[in-house]
Amino acid sequence: MKSDFTIGPLEARIASALQKDASIPVSDLAAQVNSSAATVWRRIRAMEEAGVLSAPVRLVDPSKVGRGMDAFCQVRMKSQDAAARAAFQKAVDAEPSIVEVYSISGDWDYLVHLVVRDIADLETVLMERIHELDCVASASTLFVLRRVKHTAAIPVDEPT
Repeated sequence: MKSDFTIGPLEARIASALQKDASIPVSDLAAQVNSSAATVWRRIRAMEEAGVLSAPVRLVDPSKVGRGMDAFCQVRMKSQDAAARAAFQKAVDAEPSIVEVYSISGDWDYLVHLVVRDIADLETVLMERIHELDCVASASTLFVLRRVKHTAAIPVDEPT
């Protein structure tokens, strides 16, 4: 991975466009960012090598696949030692309903985003995967009523 890679204006436009539609043909992307297809292809490869761009994915609408409930669980650990953190990470990595986990500051240690089928599914994940961990002291769950804004796109500012 290149450590000296710099995002220029063209790379910023390419990255922004690819976040909206990763399946866009390079020729169409080139026209959109006002460059040649060969240049855009080379810049994409360079950004992949530098770790700026990762694998393209297709986003799934959770409600269309029977996962219509979002919840966030705040978790407080008993200990912050390496073994406790590793046990927690192993448990959350193994649970497909857990789609995001953040180590956070404040009164709680982690914020866990779950996408589940229903309340029974949520209860199973919480009681059997989170609360049962020896390293977890307590947890508090927030239920999502409605997704107001949801995006995976990261703002990519053009350098000034």
